[in-house]
Parts: sequence; structure tokens; C-alpha cells
Amino acid sequence: MPNKVKEKLKQGKPAVGFWISLPSPAIAEIMSGFNMDWLLIDTEHGSADYDIVEQLLRAMKGSEVVPLIRVAANDAALIKKALDRGAYGVLVPLVNTAEEAAAAVAACKYPPEGIRGIAGTRASRYGLVLGDYFRTWNDNVLVGIQIETRQALANVEAIAAVPGVDMLFCGPNDLSANLNMFMQFDRPEFQEAVQKILAAAKKHGKAAGYMAVNAQAALERIKDGFTFVTASTDARLLSSGVQSAMEQIQAGLAKSGQ
Repeated sequence: MPNKVKEKLKQGKPAVGFWISLPSPAIAEIMSGFNMDWLLIDTEHGSADYDIVEQLLRAMKGSEVVPLIRVAANDAALIKKALDRGAYGVLVPLVNTAEEAAAAVAACKYPPEGIRGIAGTRASRYGLVLGDYFRTWNDNVLVGIQIETRQALANVEAIAAVPGVDMLFCGPNDLSANLNMFMQFDRPEFQEAVQKILAAAKKHGKAAGYMAVNAQAALERIKDGFTFVTASTDARLLSSGVQSAMEQIQAGLAKSGQ
């Protein structure tokens, strides 16, 4: 299927999705049944190996959700594994320079634009549609670059200018920690850093992404101009749901004197 997330971002429309950090195909299947744009499997901090990643992708197959993967590092072999298994794009962490961003793009693209190796893997139905997949892939793949350090922030204009970079992504926890103000998101210095990422993306015609923690925060970031926005994670949704249910039960029991 065409990469509808990339198409939306090119048009300046918001593409909202959720993070998968738990190695559960059942959770991936449940989440993909709702009207979201994308689901991203986190292999940087999540515990899924690539055998589990493939199961997670299969669990999403019956839906129209675009599957994405955050790779563990800016490594061509890891990017190739993610794409060969059927992801429509990757989010690459800890990219600090334009040269590193260009290397990430090259790892995502087939020759002559890149260095991705060609094989009949799950992504091309094990080679059955390899020709069509090869011809359309370089335009279809979504390449997201995380801006999460002081060095990356200093180089954000150059990173945004790299051909093939589709989106600059702000992860607030890592960025705030690197700016020595962990989770102090209201500080003017942090807000200035966020605006610098957003401005660089807009200047160079790229999308800007943000890791929001809930639906309300996601809507606020969309209002700010971010278009690739995370609304929550599987783990957070599960834990907050259990917490809410237990608080209601405990309050009800206390009210009845039990």
C-alpha cells in the first residue's frame, strides 16, 4: 500500500499514531484496529527482538495502519533489518550532524540514491513483488531523524537540509536531559529548543514530529505546528487504564466503608 503517512506529511496534514514498546502481538493487533495513521515499534528502548518485531508487523497486517520502527541506533544493518521486515519507514535516534543524517537516508534507500541491499524478504512478499517494491520504495519510505542533543540542536538547520530526510522528531525527555533541564518542559530554554526544531523543519519543507504523552498534549502540539505526533504508548495506556480502574474501585470501597 502507498505510505499514507508520508503523503499526509507532504500535504502538511497531521498524522497521529502510537508507540509500541511491549513485545505483544495481541496488543499490536488490538491497537491497529482503531482509526490511527501509524504504529511505531520501538526497538531502541523496547524489548522486542526482530523475530518479535516480525510478529508485531504481522499482527497489524489486516489494518490500514502504517507500520514504522524506531531502530536502536543509526546503523545501516539495523535499518535494513527493520525495512526488510516490512516497516514503511524508520525513526533514527541520536543523529547529531548532517553527515549522520545523510548516512541514515542512504541506509533507507536503494541504489543509486542509497546503499540498502536488495533481497526477497517479507517487505516484498518474499520476492514475489520485488520489482515493483524496488521501483517505488525510494519515494515511499519515511525517514525520521531524532533531534535530542545539544549538538543536534546546533546542527538542526543542516540536518533539516539533507535530501531524503522527511521529518525531524523531538523527543522531549532526551532533549530536556541533554539540555540539563530534565522534564522541565515549561522552561523558556526548552521551549526555544522545540521552536528551533519546528522552525528548521518548516524552513526546509520537512515535517516536524513530537512525542506527546496523551491525546490532549498531542492536540496541543498539532496546534503548535507539529504534524507527526505520538498520542501515547501501549505501556502508558495500559498502566493509566489500570490505575484509573483501581482508583475508582478503591474510592467506591472506601465510600461504602469496605
